Amino acid sequence: MEDLLNRLASWGPFTALVVGDFMLDQLLYGDAERLSADAPVPVLDVRRHENRAGGAANVCLDLVAMGGTVHAIGVTGDDQEGNTLRGELERRKVDASGLVIDPTRPTTVKRSLVGLAQARHPQKMFRVDFESRDALGSEAVAAVIDRVRERIGSVDVVCIEDYKKGVCTEAVCQAVIAIANEAGVPVLVDPALIDDYTKYRGATAITPNRTEAELATGLRTHQAADPEHNAELAHALLSSLDLDAVVLTLDRHGALLLERGADPVAIPTIARDVYDVTGAGDMMLAGLAAAVAHGIDWAGATRFANAAAGLEVEVFGVVPIPFERIYAELLQHHTGGAGSLRTLDQVLIELAAVRASGNTVVFTNGCFDVIHAGHVQMLREAASRGDYLVVGINSDDSVRRLKGEGRPVNSVADRAAVLGALRSVDAVVSFGEDTPHRLLERIRPDVLVKGGDYSVDEVVGREIVEDYGGEVVVVSHVAGKSTTEFLERVRQP
Repeated sequence: MEDLLNRLASWGPFTALVVGDFMLDQLLYGDAERLSADAPVPVLDVRRHENRAGGAANVCLDLVAMGGTVHAIGVTGDDQEGNTLRGELERRKVDASGLVIDPTRPTTVKRSLVGLAQARHPQKMFRVDFESRDALGSEAVAAVIDRVRERIGSVDVVCIEDYKKGVCTEAVCQAVIAIANEAGVPVLVDPALIDDYTKYRGATAITPNRTEAELATGLRTHQAADPEHNAELAHALLSSLDLDAVVLTLDRHGALLLERGADPVAIPTIARDVYDVTGAGDMMLAGLAAAVAHGIDWAGATRFANAAAGLEVEVFGVVPIPFERIYAELLQHHTGGAGSLRTLDQVLIELAAVRASGNTVVFTNGCFDVIHAGHVQMLREAASRGDYLVVGINSDDSVRRLKGEGRPVNSVADRAAVLGALRSVDAVVSFGEDTPHRLLERIRPDVLVKGGDYSVDEVVGREIVEDYGGEVVVVSHVAGKSTTEFLERVRQP
């Protein structure tokens, strides 16, 4: 994991090409609080509607959220829905010029009715599909292949997203794989639910879920996700399709990675509250592709993608997850969860995710040598001023310079561990200087909080925060509660 985090720290721009079944998702939201008078069915009183890019288009949006430049190649009908889909993609910075217009077929549309009963969470009630599953005609196939060939020289990775809607025919898949292989570009496939994967032969990797892999191979996975049992199925795919790697996704059991010439590796997932599994497979493909585009090995890429897919199932509908949020998730898992001691670089990554979600950052600092009730109240008040509280603590040498010999009583690691266990604290970072100026200049909190008998003008770092428009707040001091007073009572009971 340490190597993966180091690679993620140098994450940069990349370019991806996505070939597959592009769709328009239409969501109709409303209240569902009564039954029809003429039949025992719920009535949806529509309040608003949304158009979203779906299917292979969702992979594009996921890749953009991870920092990619994305070219979309697929087919739409010559209709308003196709125009709307192009508009949605272009609005999200996806190059939609590779979408072929085929007047013989409609744009695939998934129209979902979403009810909100008594102001509770939205719940999908029903879905209506408008689509053709007929294989593309020869002219459309040729146009798709030409557009892949035109763009292959500028991309780092190719994704094939197959929903069995007629675009990913054997002719298209084999041509895309051949073009990419000749250019030295890896091809990752999220397969359809079909019983024959021959059309994907020669790709770099494939990412079926449990159900898809069982149908394609005729084998059964082990329900406990035992690597030894499930590796048989992965081996069958690896050898029959001449792949470099198979990433078998196993729901709550995470994923199984099998590379050519290597032992299978189980990649566990983090326990989550699953809200909606829609889009998890798309996110898995996008996460793998983005990591592979950065030269990350298969184990690291699978861990990254697995974390991304896990975050996706926690939200309703299809929501692209920003790279910073995925990185922060992996970082928290590696460092022991929210509140634990971070390096400044690690904190900055987490704050990028916090701000990408529109949330505010609060900062406070101190020695926090012996945590007492006054500290707890101050930190609780600081946390109430925003969404994410970062606590800066003086290093041991810094405390010694400020407080004298015999201090600190507790090491920086111990102080950070206690602070990190408090519900109000989201991250702890240490600094070796006598003031937090360097942290404030890098973190740029929305709110700087100081506890004690100070005026705002006396708060260290006030001028830094106010200069960029931040807020400085002094919260109340608890009388008789200070580390110095506490230590005096210990020494002279």
